[in-house]
Amino acid sequence: MEHPETDARTLERGLGEYVRAVAAAVGVPDESTTVEISDTATAYLGLPRRWPDRPDHDVMLVWSERRGWSLAVETDPADAPVVIARHGGDDLVPPPGAVARFVADTVAGRHTGQESPGPATAATRRSLAERLKPYVHHPR
Repeated sequence: MEHPETDARTLERGLGEYVRAVAAAVGVPDESTTVEISDTATAYLGLPRRWPDRPDHDVMLVWSERRGWSLAVETDPADAPVVIARHGGDDLVPPPGAVARFVADTVAGRHTGQESPGPATAATRRSLAERLKPYVHHPR
C-alpha cells in the first residue's frame, strides 16, 4: 500500500501533466493553464475565443475532480461561470483527444445541452491519482 503523501504527489504531478496534454490537444499554450489542488482538484484552460451569446467574455475549459470537463464562459469575478456544455460520461480523465473533440464539437454547435456529469463523488483522490499515473513522466 502506498503512502497517502505519494498519492498526493502523483495526483499533483499527474494532473499537471494531463492538463498540459489536454492543452496541447486543444491548442492552448501552457501559460494559459492553471491547476490547483486544495479541498477540490481543479484545472483551468483559457481559450483564445469568445462565445457568440457573450462576446465580451472569454471562453474557458474547466475541470474538477467532482464533475470532469466543462466548457464555460467567464463572467464577472464575483459570479460563477456560465456553463455551455459538460463532457458526458463517467470518465473524469478522458483522453486529451476526446476533450479536444468535445471543445471543437461544442464550438461548432454539434454538442448541445449539458450532458449530466457523473456523480459528484465519482472518484477518490487515490483512484484519481492512479488514473493520472500514465501522465506522470520522469521526476522533475
